[in-house]
Amino acid sequence: MKRKVTYLTVLAAAVIAAGALFFLVPISGFTQVRNGAAITSGEPAQNSSDSVQVPSGGLYSLQSSFRQVAKKILPSVVEINVTELITQQAPQLDLPFNIPFPFFDQEGKGGKQTFRQSGLGSGIIVQRSGDRYYVLTNNHVVKDANDISVRLYNQKVFKAKVVGTDPRKDVALVSFTSSQPLQVAELGDSNTLQVGDIVLAVGNPLGFESTVTMGIVSALGRHGPSEEVATYTDYIQTDAAINQGNSGGALVNIQGQVVGINTWIAAPSGGNVGLGFAIPIDNAAPAISQFIEKGHVEYGWLGAQIADINDSSTYPGFASDLKVQGVDGALMLNIYKTSPAAKAGLEPGDYITKVDGTAIRSADDLTQTVGRLQPGKSYTFTVIRAGQTVEIPVSVGVRDDKDQVAQAKNLWPGMTVVDIDDQIRQQGSIPASLHGVAVGYLPEQDTPASIAGFRPGDVITDINGQPVRNMMDYYKALNDARGGQVTFHIVREGTDVSIGLER
Repeated sequence: MKRKVTYLTVLAAAVIAAGALFFLVPISGFTQVRNGAAITSGEPAQNSSDSVQVPSGGLYSLQSSFRQVAKKILPSVVEINVTELITQQAPQLDLPFNIPFPFFDQEGKGGKQTFRQSGLGSGIIVQRSGDRYYVLTNNHVVKDANDISVRLYNQKVFKAKVVGTDPRKDVALVSFTSSQPLQVAELGDSNTLQVGDIVLAVGNPLGFESTVTMGIVSALGRHGPSEEVATYTDYIQTDAAINQGNSGGALVNIQGQVVGINTWIAAPSGGNVGLGFAIPIDNAAPAISQFIEKGHVEYGWLGAQIADINDSSTYPGFASDLKVQGVDGALMLNIYKTSPAAKAGLEPGDYITKVDGTAIRSADDLTQTVGRLQPGKSYTFTVIRAGQTVEIPVSVGVRDDKDQVAQAKNLWPGMTVVDIDDQIRQQGSIPASLHGVAVGYLPEQDTPASIAGFRPGDVITDINGQPVRNMMDYYKALNDARGGQVTFHIVREGTDVSIGLER
């Protein structure tokens, strides 16, 4: 069943009222208070009707700590109100008597209609420079905003402007000025979080400003279920109640330190069901200085298409053929020519297990790890190549989606091949006597393999005269063909075909 992902921003002005009853039962000693005077629990109350029992330890201490956390963080969490100008084609109407009507021409033909749409989110004051304050929030809160204002805990409202946005991690920075000193949040260390840690979520759910809820860290290292959610970060999962309007708000530890930015919920009903997700502050914090200095975030770039091959259902036979079964890492399927990966000597078929000693768990983990690297600096990549472990220094580049290097025509070789198992033999009518690897898919239309005429289902039997029987043979032969022409012998529907690629 497909999970519904809901961002925590409230669009338009619909507010749903909600209430909850929560009580705690004391579990330790008490102090009695009567008419403002305190007596010990061992002293009998003279008038039980006007005395109140107040816990002095246990849950009372916990409650006291929650109060202190709330006092510390609430002045640093703001409400962000945005206005977007939405332009859309107005419906066609048959207007009587040729009467003028707003947004329509005199003949009643639909024109373009522009209207304002309000949105609500949260943010965290994370830095101050003189009278200017910087607020960290989610990209999806402010990305299309024409007007932005922030409302402080003391109800003062300030006009704000966008400093920088980053959709890859879904973070953004806005700023405003105030002559009065304001409280800046203390950032914690999300890397020290453990499952079971107590956390509090602070924000403006459904427009109920300065709301604090409590829960625990339910899980760490979560990934978004689809492209709807930013993939250049993992997420903290929490059962602290968060809803629409909490986007960009703080997830704090019991010291009142920000450890996450509340971002999305898994919500089949659209409301909180105890599945909230926050960007770890250690993933978001580096963007603050880059936004201020450059207006954008720079990411390290390797220049390769990668995959998780230990998922046997998607890449059958890969892990066993390449002798990496059960080993965490990421496989390089294709490499962009003249990219940092190509310049460093990385090759298709290389299985990356570490970057500068840091273990790589998956393809997403490699993407995030490389993204955090400093462009231009050299790092050691640990690679399993043809069953052997090698270390290769790589100087990463700057990710640029418009970079000419990253065009499909530069993707080498520009196709993915798979082992021929019984299912593929049956689907492709491949005889049992024919051995090789089959072209699985071509990721882009204009790759070298696509332009040369490769088709899904083609069986590659040798490369430059070297026999190919499995994935290991394929990558060895492909990478041994240094420079110049690479000739593939394939069998297509029983016909022998030769295809040459210029490396």
